Amino acid sequence: MLTPEQRAIVKSTVPLLETGGEALTTHFYKIMLSEHPEVRPFFNQANQASGDQPRALANGVLMYARHIDKLEQLGGLVSQIINKHVSLQIQADHYPIVGACLLRAIREVLGAEIATDAVISAWAAAYQQLADILIGAEEKIYADTAAAPGGWRGARAFRVARKEAESAEITSFYLEPQDGGALPDFSPGQYIGLRLVVGGEEIRRNYSLSAAPNGQSLRISVKRQAGGLASNHLHEQVQAGDLIDVFPPAGDFVLAEGDKPVVLISGGVGITPTLAMLDAALASQRPVHFIHFARNRSAHAFRAAIDARNAKHAQLQRFYVYDEPADEADAPHATGLLSSEQLGALMPASRDVDAYFLGPKPFMRRVKKQLRELGVPEAQTRYEFFGPASALE
Repeated sequence: MLTPEQRAIVKSTVPLLETGGEALTTHFYKIMLSEHPEVRPFFNQANQASGDQPRALANGVLMYARHIDKLEQLGGLVSQIINKHVSLQIQADHYPIVGACLLRAIREVLGAEIATDAVISAWAAAYQQLADILIGAEEKIYADTAAAPGGWRGARAFRVARKEAESAEITSFYLEPQDGGALPDFSPGQYIGLRLVVGGEEIRRNYSLSAAPNGQSLRISVKRQAGGLASNHLHEQVQAGDLIDVFPPAGDFVLAEGDKPVVLISGGVGITPTLAMLDAALASQRPVHFIHFARNRSAHAFRAAIDARNAKHAQLQRFYVYDEPADEADAPHATGLLSSEQLGALMPASRDVDAYFLGPKPFMRRVKKQLRELGVPEAQTRYEFFGPASALE
């Protein structure tokens, strides 16, 4: 339990974290990943190289320090962390490793004059408080998931039933449990974790479920990323009939119940979770505006599937926006980077909608800003990142 004195000490480090938090977390990852190879599978090295992961952790540590006495003000950050941990199967025995490396990084980066014994003691207590919260919440999800119909805990072997190209860049993988058992009724928008072995080393990755639950199979749709270790392995090496270890569905970026019109805005491979959301919204008879941004038609996945739904469901309106249409056959509804006015023209007249958006970070920053300018209530806009959580402001 944190004492009032320890809370005050943690809050006093906020200015240091504001200016030097990324240097601290970069050093933290250097220590942990070099000295504890057992945790390397949980971290995407591309996110380390780009600085996204250290920046995301620095932001998280700063937010925690700021709100150490009012943790409820962290909002959805804790839930995002818990769900990412669950999807990768982080366990209680990983937390002492992280804690020890974090405290060592604080001492080595800030120096003994600033990182006194009192500061280290306060941060040790603060870290343990957070670890206890996360461990407890994650264990509950693990247990509840295992107890649910079709659920499981840990890795479960799935067979790749088939691969299907959805665009020039995106391929879908249809996964069926090797044991022939049932599957859980996951929430549209959730993702699964995969355990892969690439070049003799284990890696773990999250992929959104791109089809509604059917109790028999799961579908993920993966974009081949330049230099992407996992995506290139899946595209080039994994074939129909192969087995993959799969962790249960997780994630809190899900379609909420309600009767408001739904606006689904996606960019590139960000379309994947919105597909399951779309089917769920259509089944509930809610009006849906489906707005998708792609580079051109060859890079546009699932266009035929969306067109088919549009022809079948009167409450669905779909719009495609291309950055660089190749020719007239592309036939998008708009081109280039949309302004707020243009986006507004593709949305329902009323701004009292539930809006969900996902895609590359620059795209998401633009959409978040434009939805605010258009008057969509902040509480009714929902988004999630592929990769480390980052601020969109």
